[in-house]
Amino acid sequence: MYLPISPGTAVMVPGDRIKVILQIQGQSDAPPKYNGPIDCFKKVLAEEGPAGLYKGTALTLLRDGPGSVAYYGAYEILKNKLQGDGELGALTIIFCGGMAGIMNWLVAVPPDVLKSRYQTAPAGTYPGGFRQVAAELIQKEGVMSLYSGIAPALTRAFPANAACFLGVETSRKALDMLF
Repeated sequence: MYLPISPGTAVMVPGDRIKVILQIQGQSDAPPKYNGPIDCFKKVLAEEGPAGLYKGTALTLLRDGPGSVAYYGAYEILKNKLQGDGELGALTIIFCGGMAGIMNWLVAVPPDVLKSRYQTAPAGTYPGGFRQVAAELIQKEGVMSLYSGIAPALTRAFPANAACFLGVETSRKALDMLF
C-alpha cells in the first residue's frame, strides 16, 4: 500500500481524488455512478482499496511542492523589493499576495492537469504513471494542454491570495501589538 508523505497529504489526497471523480462524472451524458462524495468514497474504497483513495499522491506532491515554493518565494521577494525601509502598505500587500497566487498556479497547473487525468482514468490506463500521462497528453493535445484551465485559476488566484495575505499581515500586526 502507498502511504502518504505527510499528515496533510493523508487528508488532502483522498478528498481531492473524490472531488475530481465527481467533477468528471458531471461532464458525461451517462447516468452518474456516484451519488455524492460519501458514496464515491465508499465505492472507491470497495473497488480499489485504501490505495485507490491515494491515487495521484505523487502528482499532488509534484504540484504542491514547487507551487508552494513559487507562492511563498514570490510573496517574499516582491514584499522585500517593494517594502524598502518602511511599513508595508495595504496596496503593496494586496499586490504581492495576488502575484504570489498567480505564480503558484503558473507552476502548479501542469502537474494539476496531469494529476486530474491520472486520478480519473480507469484502473490500469496508465501503467507508466504520470510520465505516461504527460507523454500521451502532449502527443494527442499538444504541450499547451498542460495549461488547460489556467485562465479561471489565474482569475481566482489574484483576488483570493491578495485577500489571504492582507488578512495574514493585518493579523500579524495586530498580534504584534498585543504581545
